Amino acid sequence: MTERFTKQDLEMIYSLMEKSFPSDEYRTKAATGALFNDPAYRVIGRRNGDKICAIAALWELESFLFIEHLAVDPEMRCGGIGQSLLREAMEESKLPVCLEVELPETDIARRRIGFYERNGFFLNDYPYYQPPMAEGKSKVPLLIMTSGRRISPDEFASLRDLLYRKVYKYKCD
Repeated sequence: MTERFTKQDLEMIYSLMEKSFPSDEYRTKAATGALFNDPAYRVIGRRNGDKICAIAALWELESFLFIEHLAVDPEMRCGGIGQSLLREAMEESKLPVCLEVELPETDIARRRIGFYERNGFFLNDYPYYQPPMAEGKSKVPLLIMTSGRRISPDEFASLRDLLYRKVYKYKCD
């Protein structure tokens, strides 16, 4: 059953992020914990016993829902949990959904893109990078995927600027 997690679950949430993403793609533990004070941010997911086995970190913004992280414990992947959690997140919000994916340069990145495409997302080929998540971390070249359809260059610029401003607290060059 899907539940909404709280800051008290931070240790398990953060552990799952560490297992699932390169270190440049998530914040420090303290910065992640601080996000729970932002009303636009929430983390939903599933437990297997006492252990968190899947999360979706979500930002409900003015014009769309941004899925910042979707992760399933490596021991439980390929069982439909990620797809189920993704669909629940999308159904919970009436807004279009967007997310970031790695460039399709590796087999695993291409498989992730395929997963999202099978779930109604479209790859937008506009240059984009995730700003550095903390001091000492690097910006990461990524692409944006959107639910339902590809977006226009103007829609992309607006979406990117909103992500940079609200999610990353980053001033665009």
